[in-house]
Amino acid sequence: MQWTRNKQIAGIAAVVALAGAFALSQGGRHHMGGMGMGFGPGPDHILAFMTDALDLTDAQQTQAKAILDREKPTFEALASKMSEAHKQLSALGENGTFDEASVRALANQNVPTMVEMIVQTTRVKSELYALLTPEQKAKASKIMQRHQDRMMQHMHNGGEGPGL
Repeated sequence: MQWTRNKQIAGIAAVVALAGAFALSQGGRHHMGGMGMGFGPGPDHILAFMTDALDLTDAQQTQAKAILDREKPTFEALASKMSEAHKQLSALGENGTFDEASVRALANQNVPTMVEMIVQTTRVKSELYALLTPEQKAKASKIMQRHQDRMMQHMHNGGEGPGL
């Protein structure tokens, strides 16, 4: 039961992290506070990674870039909302007193944004996968599984996973 719950948490975390990758306009990193929550590389980096790792054709690259460019404003808006909520939550924890009602209220306000981020990410992932050949899909699935395995190991080791 605990393993399944941890897998669910890791899966959601992976989706949110992937979603955040689309949120940046110049491919840099945006960290939300000092707690290691951050949005990864931007669309240009994702496209370069996909091109290298999956050996995308020129046509696939053009189509993937169009998808990523089209979705960038949506992910930027969602990332901005998530960043603002994180700042507000962080501020609530910095005054030395814990107001559970305020924390819960703020966390619940952010749920729709998190849900939308997950929905949008899954949709874009589906669109990108639709561009791939069966061989590329298999390779992408292996890469994603390795990433999820590393995240699970990281969670089980209390943040002391490999390569960290």
